[in-house]
Amino acid sequence: MQIFRQLAEVPANFGPSIATIGNFDGVHRGHQWVIAEVVSRARALDQRSVAITFDPHPARVIRPESSQPLITPLAQKLELLSATGIDATLILPFTEELSRMTARIFATDVLQQTLHVTELHEGENFRFGYQAQAGVENLEALGRELGFSVRVYAPRHLRGEAISSSRIRQLIANGNVSHVRALLGRSFAVHSTPASGRGYGTRYTVPTINLAPYAELLPANGVYITSLTVGVGASSETFDAVTNVGNRPTFGADSFAVESYLLNFHPIKLNESTPLTLTFLHRLRAEMRWPNPEALKEQIGRDVAKAKRYFNLCRVVGSRPHSADPLATLLEP
Repeated sequence: MQIFRQLAEVPANFGPSIATIGNFDGVHRGHQWVIAEVVSRARALDQRSVAITFDPHPARVIRPESSQPLITPLAQKLELLSATGIDATLILPFTEELSRMTARIFATDVLQQTLHVTELHEGENFRFGYQAQAGVENLEALGRELGFSVRVYAPRHLRGEAISSSRIRQLIANGNVSHVRALLGRSFAVHSTPASGRGYGTRYTVPTINLAPYAELLPANGVYITSLTVGVGASSETFDAVTNVGNRPTFGADSFAVESYLLNFHPIKLNESTPLTLTFLHRLRAEMRWPNPEALKEQIGRDVAKAKRYFNLCRVVGSRPHSADPLATLLEP
């Protein structure tokens, strides 16, 4: 996938193209459906397929006081977009100047003159231009004038529930990571590095790893069955884990951390820049204050036993827990 990080980077001979515009936070199953149609149409017409997105998220410029953490920060979003098979992504830096651009100028400068768009695919709630004054009807009118057609999509539903970034964000914030998997089409994951100051060296011999402070969306405080991938590519290794997201209240003053206990741990190479991918599979319980460390230790033992049962059941039925969670009810005693 080609990546253009500003309009000026797009080659003069780019296109003709089939395009879609959006924030694509989460690159969820609704996004994937529209992008698949864009890719299919582009291949059928021997054109380029392109996704147009923004960085930072427009809400962080227009409504900074009420903007929310992202499901997928830009680097992760680009990885997920690349996996769809789309030919290119244009990242428009969202500035005050861009926020004041009219719908007509945007359609002319970006869609017609730069990307040479022949078809634009958008959801029926799509809005654009200064103060989001233009909707799909305005877009269709501009398309007729500027030489591109518009295909409008109704919201995608799964078992009667609309698939949307806002709904997915709400579910993650509530800790419902099992439900989120169905809407995303994959398990929710966080990409980070190890926390600093933990004594990481050439060989790491303790089965607990803390994530570095993470500015984007995390599940609600609680204890989760997770998997933790250390490194990337062929040299990476994935461990079964139990992860606590929270303030560790049993030990006194609150100290927020995302702390993973690796179930099948062995000494590994690890330093403070090692990439980590923490994948949330199932919520076990809320975070609690225990009367003493011994009571907490007993509960951790019960959490680990449930996690091991979960992974064993997944392996028995021959499915990776990242794609479905049919085993949740079997975790109960």
